[in-house]
Amino acid sequence: MTLAAPPPIPRASGSLPVLGHSLRLVRDNLGFIASLRADYGPLVEIGLPGTRTIVVQDPALIRTMLVDLGPSLDKGRFFEKMGQLLGDSVVTAAGQDHVRKRRQLQPAFTHSEIARYVAIMRQEAITATAGWRPGRTLDVREAMVKLSLDMLAKTVFSGSLDEKTFLRLRRDLSVVMNGVGARIMLPDWVERLPLPANRRFDRARDAVRATIDRAVTELQASGHDTGDMLSLLLRARDEETGRPLTGYQVCSEILTLAVAGTETTASVLSWVLYELARHPDIESRVLDELDEVLGGEPVTFDHLARLPYLNRVITETLRLHHTGWLVTRRTVTETRLGAWTLPPGTELAYCQHALHRDPDIFPDPLAFDPDRHLDGSPPAGFLPFGAGKHKCIGDRFALTELVTALATILPAVRLSLSPGQTVTPVARATVRPRRLLMTVRPRED
Repeated sequence: MTLAAPPPIPRASGSLPVLGHSLRLVRDNLGFIASLRADYGPLVEIGLPGTRTIVVQDPALIRTMLVDLGPSLDKGRFFEKMGQLLGDSVVTAAGQDHVRKRRQLQPAFTHSEIARYVAIMRQEAITATAGWRPGRTLDVREAMVKLSLDMLAKTVFSGSLDEKTFLRLRRDLSVVMNGVGARIMLPDWVERLPLPANRRFDRARDAVRATIDRAVTELQASGHDTGDMLSLLLRARDEETGRPLTGYQVCSEILTLAVAGTETTASVLSWVLYELARHPDIESRVLDELDEVLGGEPVTFDHLARLPYLNRVITETLRLHHTGWLVTRRTVTETRLGAWTLPPGTELAYCQHALHRDPDIFPDPLAFDPDRHLDGSPPAGFLPFGAGKHKCIGDRFALTELVTALATILPAVRLSLSPGQTVTPVARATVRPRRLLMTVRPRED
């Protein structure tokens, strides 16, 4: 008995000659990807210049792609583009190269190292809130970008940069972060055009590399261990050669972590503050928990696991407002995915943002409900940090940043939404609020 052939993979409607669906993605990438879940089945093809791209929509097939198909896949266009822009790093590497880089970087994300970072993160959050003037309107997205950059830069370079150099690095990193999101969605030839935005991006990226290179050279010459992430990377060894990482390798790791880590942290913090302002009952429960656990004292690493409701609020934010709108892989050999056989060179993609809003997986998906995570057993379609061997290496670091920042900000200030404001998501490097304005009040008001 022969098995019936699988149905052909449908192609999304609205494709244009040469451009395919590029214009629809540029105009409204989130709306276009969400429409695919509504209109098509487990796999659907979209047209992008020069590639055959299959969007995987079934949760079981997505998990198969991430967990079970490692040897037959590399990381695909999104990460390839990141590598072109930022250098070869653990985030952009595939196969054994990724495994080797992950081992090199892992010491920076151990339990003991993350515990040491909490005091630095807390102090940056205290400094940030002290600068928010009561009664004034705060651009929350911009404030969270600044806070995230400060937290990451101080943990990476806590003893390696003077204040003037640190401020310059933060400014240049902000330009790079904004530019990466735009460049990932555009054809390669666009970035070669003599446009002001391209010149700004190239100057900022080169300046960041030069700053990190100087810090690496000076730290190596001094022989000092400053206890920051940069020192840990300088102690790392290539497992094949036994040699230290080159300055270029260290710079690529830090640059990619800075863009990937700060952008996502800033977006999640912004969405948490937005949802708490919309749901005063949830905010009240968070504040009660913080008061009970912290007792008015500054948050420490030991407190983090004793804040289950705040952690559920963060988890629900990662569901409803996931920052990832396109994750890619590429077949390197003929690959079986469910009932379908895909030829080499096929781009695969999935959208966490759309997946986490699927009503078949999450009932009433647009409702913000932290208690939907009470039982601690996430469904197969919940992938806040990915899955498999490429699961985000900085997941614990990111959660530590989020809890520490919120446990410091929320008891200190109350943020309320500006009247009449409509907050809409926009997908660049991450899914973030297009504009989020809130009024600052002292918490005791």
